[in-house]
Amino acid sequence: MTQIPPQETSAPPEHSPPRPATPPESAGQAPDGSSMGRLVGVDLARALAVFGMYIVHIGPALSATDGVGSWVRYLAEGHSSVLFATLAGFSLMLIAGRREPKTGLAGRQARARIAIRAVVLLALGTLLAVEYGGVIILGFYGVYFLLALPLVRLRARTLAIVAAGLALVMPQLAFVLNAVLSDSVQQSVNAHDPLKALSEVGVLDLLLTGFYPAITWISFVVAGMALARLDLTAAVVQRRVAALGASLAVGAYGLSLLLVGKDALRSTAEDGASSAGSGASSLGSGAMPPELSPSQLLSASPHSGTTLDIIGSVGVALLVIVGATVLMDRLPRLRRLAKPVIAVGAMSLTAYVGHFVVQSALGVPAGESSPASWAPVLAFILGAIVFAALWSRFFRRGPLESLLHAATKPANHVR
Repeated sequence: MTQIPPQETSAPPEHSPPRPATPPESAGQAPDGSSMGRLVGVDLARALAVFGMYIVHIGPALSATDGVGSWVRYLAEGHSSVLFATLAGFSLMLIAGRREPKTGLAGRQARARIAIRAVVLLALGTLLAVEYGGVIILGFYGVYFLLALPLVRLRARTLAIVAAGLALVMPQLAFVLNAVLSDSVQQSVNAHDPLKALSEVGVLDLLLTGFYPAITWISFVVAGMALARLDLTAAVVQRRVAALGASLAVGAYGLSLLLVGKDALRSTAEDGASSAGSGASSLGSGAMPPELSPSQLLSASPHSGTTLDIIGSVGVALLVIVGATVLMDRLPRLRRLAKPVIAVGAMSLTAYVGHFVVQSALGVPAGESSPASWAPVLAFILGAIVFAALWSRFFRRGPLESLLHAATKPANHVR
């Protein structure tokens, strides 16, 4: 599910010195000395995550697909939201200092912007959950951003170590906490939770029992933060990241298949829970159900929240991001052709929220009631591309991106 990093990825860092403009085709450098293709590649990866979310929310249920369609549906299930979360961490570093952390006044203002964004996203996610159900990631994003704030000044190696440690420890901790916290305890906590009173997603859901609980999903965000600190324009870094991503994916999924068998990669989310654009099912309120047995901690299925699921999903996300980066850097003609798609990634918050609004307005069925046809999801993808392409011709940011940017302006007054 879904996953959306609401950042303006094509803008250079604010502290960069101005340089003479160069034609887009000749470019290879942005004003901060980095490859423009790198940022364009991130936008392309973000667009793919958006389309993956469309597939999960609007496309045919996994049980109604076969052949290539079933693989597309399976890859979108879980992996698109993980890609979003990883890119969210990447986006944090675009604010806090991409290759080098901002310090002093600039650093304080950057952290204030992140905190404001977190609060706005938490509020927006709560409003959307009231209207469309609990399986919406925006509120969780707000929590991720707040938890990641203390880490924004760390180096890539340290962040990678932190991400690995979280992936190894947190799923087991989540399993224990889910087992210890009885239904009565959870109900008592939720009864005094104002967020739970407003929507289906309360504090306990955001931290532990929700569809994207911070206790396990923060690993993806920190991994994205580590990736942002690397020079993805360097061929040697690209090769190493690709090799790492492939190793993580093959190792985690292969080990899970070896230990658990053919059910190791089967989705733990019923189509009605993961695909519902409105209304969360019972599974939608718990990414790791309390009845999960210890042996199932060896599974790597989407949304299982296990260590192997996290490791394998991070591997897939790294491959998508570095693959998009390489394609945009080395194939200028493809970059020109992909410009409308890239525009979707540049306004992913608008594209993500917009598809819920349009889906509701048009009465497009979702979840178990989704038609066994790819036509609706293809129409949504095409609509997003056309809208983003037209909007980007006249405006620098998407509609919601502009509002989010305006909301962070008070950070300029931080001293």
